[in-house]
Amino acid sequence: MNKLLIWYGELTTQQNLTKRGLYFLGGGMLWLMVFLVLPGLVLIVVSFASRGAYGQLEWIFTVENYKRLAGFSLFGWTADYIVIVLRSVWVAFVTTAMSVALSYPLAFFICARPERSRYLWLTLVIIPFWTNMVIRTYAWFLILAPEMPFAKLASYMGLIPAGNPLYPNAFAVYLGMVSMFLPFVALPLYSSVERLDWSLVEAAQDLYASKIRVFTQAILPQTLPGLSVGVILTFVPAMGMFVVPDLLGGAKYMLVGNLIQQQFGTSRDWPFGAAISMGLMVLTMISLQLYRRRSKDIEYI
Repeated sequence: MNKLLIWYGELTTQQNLTKRGLYFLGGGMLWLMVFLVLPGLVLIVVSFASRGAYGQLEWIFTVENYKRLAGFSLFGWTADYIVIVLRSVWVAFVTTAMSVALSYPLAFFICARPERSRYLWLTLVIIPFWTNMVIRTYAWFLILAPEMPFAKLASYMGLIPAGNPLYPNAFAVYLGMVSMFLPFVALPLYSSVERLDWSLVEAAQDLYASKIRVFTQAILPQTLPGLSVGVILTFVPAMGMFVVPDLLGGAKYMLVGNLIQQQFGTSRDWPFGAAISMGLMVLTMISLQLYRRRSKDIEYI
């Protein structure tokens, strides 16, 4: 016999509650299964398949794709792919760190504006989303062109030869990456800063805490939810980014995203591309887990 329960003033049973929960969750679960879980399972299967002589997919299962990703080949071991993966992690880390460093003062600046003008400043932060990523990347070609002030200043300081642009190089890649992902950190941080309990900050200042301790013990724990969302929204896509490194890096600054795009595109080596994608997913999950543990430690400083 089902036990009667009261749910929002309605007399019902546990069985009916379960059915109602499945009804509300069914659409979302189906969407995740079809567009996330199923493609992931297909990617796993393809990563163990083989590439035919003409680029076709052959269902001869092997672990050679993962051995190749680890650097093993017919000619011995090489660290080329490992270097590309580590470089991708470093670029994603630097991009995230720079975005966070710029987003904190930006979030506090917007919160300090009058309430009526905050929406204008938030709109200015969101404006880059109104255009395509490729168009925004090409815009940097104009900004970093030889005839623009930035390139002329760099040439005057002896950083680049006269008449050269500020691309392709690592500086242009980082500049483009930060400009792409800055709003992903700034907006969640703004929502946390807006709800900041300033009495805790004032209490820390009254106890003669240094500016660093005020930030780490009174501000950082309160903004940690927004910071966590911003870090995840930045680090994960930055790991697989290929448009910005390909254009602003002049196809010379190879990241794992460019490597995956190359395998599924010109090389037509889908099994190896799937293996790289799986390696990237595993590496991303490990990085997020390490960040999750670190963020818990920060929360209880």
